[in-house]
Amino acid sequence: MNKGLDTAFVHYGIRQSDLDLLETLAQSRGLDFTWIQEEILKVFHEHKARDTDLDETALRKIVEKAINKWEP
Repeated sequence: MNKGLDTAFVHYGIRQSDLDLLETLAQSRGLDFTWIQEEILKVFHEHKARDTDLDETALRKIVEKAINKWEP
């Protein structure tokens, strides 16, 4: 059994198995998973790591900012 933190958890605060599920869902919806990782998950994890309170408004801002940067 592999013990310790996997790379996905270190970068995004989420286990690799959960990240794999998100990737499958993104692909089934035609979304760029790399974009989701970098623009949403990474930013979300950075806020959580700084112990920043993330209410619904803050989460909406993260997603809206990512959407405004989106270039398919």
